[in-house]
Amino acid sequence: MREIEKAKIISKLLRVLSNENRLVIVCYLIEKPMTVSELHEKMSYLTQPALSQHLSILKANRILDSNKSGLTITYFIRDERIVNVIQVLKENYCK
Repeated sequence: MREIEKAKIISKLLRVLSNENRLVIVCYLIEKPMTVSELHEKMSYLTQPALSQHLSILKANRILDSNKSGLTITYFIRDERIVNVIQVLKENYCK
């Protein structure tokens, strides 16, 4: 893969994560997988439809995945590399 193609992939990832609500979702899910209801309890400033929209965007961009059990959907980080990126950012900018 050429450098420009790699840069496009990274740029797309950073665009998705540049939304503060999506970044907060990812930070919560780094700690543990969570249901939509659990996330909504922590992020009550968002409506449930808005939260679901952010989750859909993160899933469509292969950052999250989910498991469904009955009516309950549990989201989790799909790629360990995302965890590494967020941890580096937190260590360097969230002291």
